[in-house]
Amino acid sequence: MFDYLVVGAGFAGSVLAERLANGSGKKVLICDRRPHIGGNAYDFYNDEGILIHKYGPHIFHTNSKEVFDYLSRFTEWREYQHRVLAMVDGMLVPIPINLDTINKLYGLNLTSFEVEEFFKKVAEPCDNVKTSEDVVVSKVGRELYEKFFRGYTRKQWGLDPSELDASVTSRVPTRTNRDDRYFTDVYQAMPKNGYTKMFEKMLDHPNIKIMLNTDYRELEGEIEYDQMIYTGPVDSFFNYAYGKLPYRSLEFKHETHGVEQYQPAPVVNYPNEQPYTRITEFKYLTGQVHDKTSIVYEYPQAEGDPYYPIPRKENAELYRKYKELVDAETNVHFVGRLATYKYYNMDQIVAQALTEYGKIIGMKRKEAAVKVAANGSIPMPVSVVMPGNNGHNGIGQHLNKLKEERWLQKQ
Repeated sequence: MFDYLVVGAGFAGSVLAERLANGSGKKVLICDRRPHIGGNAYDFYNDEGILIHKYGPHIFHTNSKEVFDYLSRFTEWREYQHRVLAMVDGMLVPIPINLDTINKLYGLNLTSFEVEEFFKKVAEPCDNVKTSEDVVVSKVGRELYEKFFRGYTRKQWGLDPSELDASVTSRVPTRTNRDDRYFTDVYQAMPKNGYTKMFEKMLDHPNIKIMLNTDYRELEGEIEYDQMIYTGPVDSFFNYAYGKLPYRSLEFKHETHGVEQYQPAPVVNYPNEQPYTRITEFKYLTGQVHDKTSIVYEYPQAEGDPYYPIPRKENAELYRKYKELVDAETNVHFVGRLATYKYYNMDQIVAQALTEYGKIIGMKRKEAAVKVAANGSIPMPVSVVMPGNNGHNGIGQHLNKLKEERWLQKQ
């Protein structure tokens, strides 16, 4: 019935579904356990009519023209330069640490050349940088490490930076100028009408059918397909054969306030006293004009949906065991953060998905990204099937009937 079953309707699954359908004319069924498409990038209008990100802020940035051009087929963009402040010593100062951060924090008036010398004086050289602590202390010294990084990292990861791979803090640069942008990528923008609208257009193809509120295991033996694209947790796919891979999760507390602006920046980090790591105000991100505003607090936690693979040596060793099982699979393609147990930005996931599609069809990624099936693309409304509803081709009804039959047999 289908050429491909795609498990997960986030970036990895949606990009591959679109490419297989629109690029190769394949029939694709995409399923997701959640009641929506878009994965963690899902956004929606809350009860007050404010566009918010359900799973915390998603800021798009990339240096890849190829990735940006590909996504531009499905959305217009709103130019957006992301800026973050950190609450340190009772002051709001720019993060990443830059010239203004140091001058404000210490009451100085240094130039770019002088702040470079300042960093050299306070830095503690490290010949063998292995941990996240090594990365920061070797660049800006122990005092700034304690003020900006140690507490935030311990909250975010549940571990001290000395216990984490260097990659965690190496993502955050240190600057000697006044550039207060969080990212410096060539392309920095937000989907003009939101991420969900972008995903809807991406999946708008007659060869793509979608089933929400559906675990892929419910479809096994009931739906015929040739190959699978799997974007879920790799350890779950193999029934935790070697045990669970550790992840960090998040709890989100959303609030709407009766003011036009709640805080002086899109995101304010709280690295020290508070139990949450940051507060995001969505109107900065979306550009929406509204007489009220919505914010979200982020509380890191050990349990819950898997968000961040924990970068430690022993976890990498455990994943390598699962990777051997992955390599032995012939009809399943593992793509995305959870399936490959690695932290990726959104643009990296898109690039990975395009690369995987290129491998499937035997093309380089650049050519694969623009390939169109011989019969062309016919714009049609996206088919979204909710189990129990009267869905396209009766798939939803069929699955619901099977669930009822199983339930009756168990009784």
